Amino acid sequence: MSLTRRTALRLAGVGLGALALPRAWASFERSDWPRQTPTPALDALDLTGRRLTLADYQGRVLVLNFWASWCEPCRAEMPTLQQLPAVLGEERVAVLGLNFKEGPRRIAQFAQAAGVTLPLALDPQGDIARAWGVKVFPTTILIDTSGRARTRVRGEVDWSSPQALGWIEALLRR
Repeated sequence: MSLTRRTALRLAGVGLGALALPRAWASFERSDWPRQTPTPALDALDLTGRRLTLADYQGRVLVLNFWASWCEPCRAEMPTLQQLPAVLGEERVAVLGLNFKEGPRRIAQFAQAAGVTLPLALDPQGDIARAWGVKVFPTTILIDTSGRARTRVRGEVDWSSPQALGWIEALLRR
């Protein structure tokens, strides 16, 4: 029995940790944000209790990553995600990891153990993920400098790859 890429992404997205997919299955699906769909609001708390909104990132491309600690592809892509601001310029690019339905203590413990230093925010009920149409983890939304969602990427990405850097650089040129 063979799995299609879409089926593999769905299985990874629902967190079937017992079903370990080999690294060869790591893939993604990139699409433009639907033109007729407005950019949802972002109103989240970070691990210190500070409120974050899209306005906080105005003037920079925001790489909004929906993730969970139980998601292996999420964990695998974090090192390249957190390098993006250093590579492309902190004044030009920001990354925010939005955790799906885990508590602040669990997230902080995971971040410390895994060496994750990128800013992390909470989605304790999954309301933000629902508003953004997130059903697969990881899902990353690229938001332009004016706060408009432009690209949705479902699945694991090497964010240091020329292809992924090109997606962000294209938004920086807008």
